Amino acid sequence: MTLKVQLLVSEWCAPCRGAEEVWQQIAQKKAIAFEVLDVGQREGRAIVAHLGVKTVPATVIDGVLKHVGVPTTKEAMGFVAAAPDKTAGTAHYVGLTLAPTSSWAIAAAALYLALAGSALVFGGGIAGDAPWRAAALHAFGLGFLAFIIFGLGEHMLPRFTGAPIRGGRVSWVQQGLAHSGTILLLVGLAFDQRATAIIGGMLAWAALALFSARLAPVLRCPPPFS
Repeated sequence: MTLKVQLLVSEWCAPCRGAEEVWQQIAQKKAIAFEVLDVGQREGRAIVAHLGVKTVPATVIDGVLKHVGVPTTKEAMGFVAAAPDKTAGTAHYVGLTLAPTSSWAIAAAALYLALAGSALVFGGGIAGDAPWRAAALHAFGLGFLAFIIFGLGEHMLPRFTGAPIRGGRVSWVQQGLAHSGTILLLVGLAFDQRATAIIGGMLAWAALALFSARLAPVLRCPPPFS
C-alpha cells in the first residue's frame, strides 16, 4: 500500500515553502503519494479539524500527524523509509511553488501580450487597418490567453482538487507546439500566407488538446475529503 504524505501549508507561511522543498525531494526518490494542502481550502481545513493541527507546516502520513515544522531531509526520509524507491513517472502534486513549466508559460504570456500591444499601438489601435492587425489580435487571443491559462491552470487547478497533474516532458512538448503554432499563425496572417496560418492553427490546436488531456484526470478526480 502506497504511503500517503500530506503537507499542510498556508500562503502566508514562509517556512511552508522550505517544508515543501524537502518533501518534493523525497517524493522524487520514494514511491509515495505526496499532496500539498492549503489549510485555507476545504481539504486542508478538514484535516486540521480532524487532527486538531494548530500550526503549519505540518506533515500527516496515512492520516496521522507526524511532524510540525520544517523537517530535515533525514527526518523526512525516515518517516517514509518503508516506501519503495520511485520508478520513472511524471505525475506530481502541485504545491505553493511554481513549476518551471508554469513559470515559463506565464513569462511567454507576458511576451505575447507585449507583442500584441506594441503591434496594435503602431497599427492605429484595435480599429486600425495595419496589415498585421489580425496577427496582433491573435497574439493576444491565442498567444497571451493560451499561455496564461497554461501557466496558471496547471498550477492552480491541481491544488483545488488535490489531484496530481502529468508534467515533465509532456508539458514542454505542449508549450513547444503552442509556440510553434502561434508563431506560424502570426506569420501566416501578417504576410497573407494561408497555408502557413492553417499549419500554425493546427499545431496550436494540438497544444490545447494536449493540455485538455492533462487536465481531464485532474478535474475527474474527486476531492480527497468531503
